[in-house]
Amino acid sequence: MPDLETPLLDRRGFFSWAAQGLGGAALTSLLLRDGVVRAAPVPGEASDPPPHHRARAKRVIHLCLCGGVSHLDTFDHKPALARLHGKRLPGKEKPETFFGQIGLLRQSDWTFHQRGQSGLWVSDLFPHLAKVADELTVIRSMLADSANHTPATFQQNTGFRLNGFPVMGAWLSYGLGSESDDLPAYVVLPDARGLPAGGTINWSNGFLPARHQGVALRTRGTPIEDLLPAKPIDTATEKASRELLAALNRQHGEGRDAEILDARLRSYELAARMQLTVPRVTDLSKETAAVKQMYGLEGKETADFGRSCLLARRLLEQGVRFVQVFSGGSFGSPRINWDGHEDMRANHGQEAKRVDQPIAALVRDLRQRGMLDDTLVLFTTEFGRTPFAQSAADQVGTGRDHNMYGFSVWLAGAGLKHGIAHGATDEVGWKAVEKIVTWPDFHATVLHLLGIDHERLTYYHNGIRRRLTNVHGEVVKDILA
Repeated sequence: MPDLETPLLDRRGFFSWAAQGLGGAALTSLLLRDGVVRAAPVPGEASDPPPHHRARAKRVIHLCLCGGVSHLDTFDHKPALARLHGKRLPGKEKPETFFGQIGLLRQSDWTFHQRGQSGLWVSDLFPHLAKVADELTVIRSMLADSANHTPATFQQNTGFRLNGFPVMGAWLSYGLGSESDDLPAYVVLPDARGLPAGGTINWSNGFLPARHQGVALRTRGTPIEDLLPAKPIDTATEKASRELLAALNRQHGEGRDAEILDARLRSYELAARMQLTVPRVTDLSKETAAVKQMYGLEGKETADFGRSCLLARRLLEQGVRFVQVFSGGSFGSPRINWDGHEDMRANHGQEAKRVDQPIAALVRDLRQRGMLDDTLVLFTTEFGRTPFAQSAADQVGTGRDHNMYGFSVWLAGAGLKHGIAHGATDEVGWKAVEKIVTWPDFHATVLHLLGIDHERLTYYHNGIRRRLTNVHGEVVKDILA
């Protein structure tokens, strides 16, 4: 781990030393990367750069399931729901729901079992994930501030219900940077079927410098538009063109504040390097047949998400800091996500078939390669679903409404107690009642595992020292190893 007391190397000293030769520049780059020296802050970089303490994780894969995964049908076993099936919700409080249809209590459509050596409860909806239950750290007491998809999804990613704020991946890019010279720190793999609620704002840099925005790659076909030239370009011609462009840029920068130009140049330089790297990283043909089968690349339901999960692992291997993989897209008609209003068995059954095998394969693959020791895997959704049916008051319908008062997420990997469940909802799974965890708490914990004090990673914007956790957030210490 870098010495936090290492003296800063100011910019003048840095460039003076580096300018003495290619060897000096190369050595300086290596020393900066390894933390032997630290460069003084420059505009757009963290003024109090991490690590603030020993990091347990170096990188993150965020599996973001859109639409509201039902905790009651996945990771939060509620035997009382079977006993109270068809009865009214106890108490006099009228639930606040998205559609206002408060039916009778309904039991889960799937059977729960205790899994692995840990005995963690996981339902039959996720048979593959059940086999890696001992790797999971489940939080059963999540609490959100909105039961509306778009603001709830924003809060899941940014800590705020309004748009315009940086997402967690952008904050990590800003605070930690990339371990690769050829790929961005933050890469997004959207669902091939559509975008999440709120669209591309879900990987926005917000008010952070533009280079921290998530770079979205397609998971079908060409990963990035215009990645390769329409016609082959002679090597000598391309070299001459780049030299001319560099000369024009130097001329333009003379006598001007070159900060904006420098930022633009860095963006273009990264794009040029990505032209060589992205086709290689996204080419899955050289993966073994066993790996492809494990991720479900040959299966009709699992192929799309399997490619995303396998690509996420490959991106981490190339030095990408944060990879975000979305499950669920279009919220129009037809609804292609986890939003089980009408029929939970049909909706969740269909979506689970797409992701269960690939996610379990990702966890197992990371473990087999020794990567899970310094990788953090996050499995989140914007809210849960109600224990009562979304139906008339005297009916037990087949769907469930949105529930922001209590739901489940899980983590796996570095620095965590594995095979445990933290917190609890009430008897029927309506509200979180024990060891409640908010999104600022969740974000603070993720940052902590990456060696970041959430109160110290800030960016000055509009007169406010902004941070991912706003003015809230406590690290969930009970789940830390």
